[in-house]
Amino acid sequence: MEKIRKEFPVLRKGIYANTAVYGLLYDSLIDWRQEHDLDFLLDGSDMREQSLKVISDTRSTAGKFFNCKRENVALISNFSTGLNILLEGLNTKKKVLLLENDYPSLNWSFEKRGFDVAYISMTADLEERIKEKIGSQNIDVLALSLVQWLNGFAIDLDFLKNLKKQNPNLIIMVDGTQFCGSASFDFDNSGIDVLGASAYKWLLAGYGNGFMLFSDRVKKEFSINNIGFNAADGDFNKKDTIRFAKQFEPGHLSSLIFGSLKYSLDFFERIGMDKITEHNQKLSEKAKTEFQKLGLLSHEIVNRKKHSTIFNIKADEATFQKLKDNDVYCAQRGDGVRLSFHLYNTVEEIESIVKILKTKR
Repeated sequence: MEKIRKEFPVLRKGIYANTAVYGLLYDSLIDWRQEHDLDFLLDGSDMREQSLKVISDTRSTAGKFFNCKRENVALISNFSTGLNILLEGLNTKKKVLLLENDYPSLNWSFEKRGFDVAYISMTADLEERIKEKIGSQNIDVLALSLVQWLNGFAIDLDFLKNLKKQNPNLIIMVDGTQFCGSASFDFDNSGIDVLGASAYKWLLAGYGNGFMLFSDRVKKEFSINNIGFNAADGDFNKKDTIRFAKQFEPGHLSSLIFGSLKYSLDFFERIGMDKITEHNQKLSEKAKTEFQKLGLLSHEIVNRKKHSTIFNIKADEATFQKLKDNDVYCAQRGDGVRLSFHLYNTVEEIESIVKILKTKR
């Protein structure tokens, strides 16, 4: 990964442990974006066909990258917008299970519409408790983030797959914003019905682009009223035959913004998602071991077998300032400091952070 690090100028300024806030842009992506806009500058409307092809290719690339049927991929500006559109088409009499303190845009979207909502707190044995609650309370929809934004708590993907097998009528909806791009993922074999994600974090694609992936079953459960000329591909005859995923794209999409998503997906493919997954797993294990030694992790994280690369360590304002003074990019979240590591980080950087934390003690 050392060669890859040269793509990211910010890394010359310090230790970037803040991907959970914003994934870094990189040199080759910026080069592509500049070339794209230069083509528009010089060619104007002659770029239209090329622009439409970029959008089409982005949908295909996203489908291939996550193993989702191309026709079940929707391109959206961000997760929150996509989810709100989707929930307008779901019967509010459905009983929904949410996690306490999950990402606000996820929970609020259900609460605002008056769904019958039950909550479950985050504990080390979360999956077992979810299974029990679904069995005892006739839950119709399980909605949660694959990785929690506050502390990096990661749901067991095999659990979701088995849960779906045991409860085939359960609708499983997930926010993948803090997950997609950090590890390999196979949507069609996941048991998940809806995955939405903004791509400016772990997929390093910049602001303004994201996607939603749907199982075939979703089309029977949701009735979407979104419509627009773009959704019909500019064809008057397609008004009444717009496929489900395209209803999330009523207006024109930016080939610059969504082309950036395609570029990043191709960038990840060139590196190899297997390598990225392995690298990030090593970072996660190293960080968990070191932070646990210092007594900086909550018990629900310590008692989990697997974790993401996002950690919320017990730290006060002085510790946060100490990290910043030592050129560590991080964020205050809840009662601690959140550190998040990605493909451009190294084990040595984690060791450097540990040394900084020890000097504070």
